[in-house]
Amino acid sequence: MGFKTPNDNAFDSKPVAIMGASTGMVGTARVQYQLRQCFVFLNMFPINRPEVMVNHAAEKIDQNGTLKDEKTKQLIARLIKNLSVWTKRIKE
Repeated sequence: MGFKTPNDNAFDSKPVAIMGASTGMVGTARVQYQLRQCFVFLNMFPINRPEVMVNHAAEKIDQNGTLKDEKTKQLIARLIKNLSVWTKRIKE
């Protein structure tokens, strides 16, 4: 394993989206904010909105892993659309 320079960063200037789910009320907020701090170090470009923090996930996702909450589906769709737009803007 060779020495890696600070310029050896596969994540450099990459767009990124975050989403998460938890069984509690906070809905992964703390870990998402920690990830954003990591993205600064890695020089990544996160999508700021919408923030997708699915709280009470056990009520919104069935036993097969299927998301059944329409508001959450719409929020995720917006996040993915914004990631696509953001990715195209960064490439220009």
